[in-house]
Amino acid sequence: MERMNELGFYTLAGAPRSPRDLIDEVRQGEAMGLGSAFISERFNIKEAATLSGAVGAVSTEIGIATAATNHNTRHPMVTAAYAMTMHRLTDGRFSLGLGRGIGPMFDRFGLGRITTAQIEDFVGLMRRIWKGEVVVGHDGPAGRYPLLAMPGYAEHIPMTFTAFGPNSLALGGRAFDAVVLHTFFTDETTDRCVRAVKRAAEEAGRDPASVRVWSCFATIGDHLPADLRLKKTVGRMATYLQAYGDLMVSTNRWDPAVLQRFRADDLVRGFPGALDTLATTEQLEHVATLIPDEWLASAATGSPEQCVARIRGQFELGCDGVILHGASPAELAPIVEAYRRQRPPAQFSHLAANPAG
Repeated sequence: MERMNELGFYTLAGAPRSPRDLIDEVRQGEAMGLGSAFISERFNIKEAATLSGAVGAVSTEIGIATAATNHNTRHPMVTAAYAMTMHRLTDGRFSLGLGRGIGPMFDRFGLGRITTAQIEDFVGLMRRIWKGEVVVGHDGPAGRYPLLAMPGYAEHIPMTFTAFGPNSLALGGRAFDAVVLHTFFTDETTDRCVRAVKRAAEEAGRDPASVRVWSCFATIGDHLPADLRLKKTVGRMATYLQAYGDLMVSTNRWDPAVLQRFRADDLVRGFPGALDTLATTEQLEHVATLIPDEWLASAATGSPEQCVARIRGQFELGCDGVILHGASPAELAPIVEAYRRQRPPAQFSHLAANPAG
């Protein structure tokens, strides 16, 4: 089966009962011809290095990327060795993907908030280490290290950045090989973000086409049960608004008064965790009254054919790839089948298996 390197999925979407669910998901996704498996990280049973190794072990063709882990939770040599191990384990199918993380959560755990300068410095260190350079006495935004070295290796490992605001988009364009956008971006926001990444790459003297931009596009077909669709749309949006609502609203240029009303709601204000994980269907039905329909409209919903039309629209906005977000391969099967029937293979024949390659 021809691999569709322009499509990806997140393994273990949401809050899985067991990380072992990944095994069947990856095998099924690869058999369906999906191009890449993306791995998100949470500080529970979704630790990225372990999951990456599992994906590499049960696959032979599919691309793999963390989207994302954080550079400040491991020593640089640990991260460099992790990426090199994955690179060799998968014959070059792995991309190390970084992100800024969630500031308030880092505050609670005693981790410093991540800056643009730190990430850019860290990327430079990774590339030097993987090329076999001996880094002595580094003193920069990413930290102070007497020695960083991995003798005997000279590799290029593609890197991916999960970007949101303008500084992150610009950093992605000038320093990374691929950029993953956020879910529920409006068409106007997606178009603007793609152009920002490509422009930053060009200004840095790079070929803009060499930086792949992935749309992270919520894909929830009508073939799924109504309560599950509610969780994957309203629940997920509500959780984003809980975690970083101000950034979501400012990026999409939405009305901040709506966010204020959402936060002031008695259920939301006193809720003890993530709404997409803990809320009941009845609670999510209430939350749905707080979120405008247009905020949820940037998604692939409806019949498989309607979902495919929305997915193809992301390519028309300039995206190089689409992550079918929030659903397992089994849940995506009728949509992927419909997409394959309409797919123009020549449009994507230049794309490598590595999602940042």
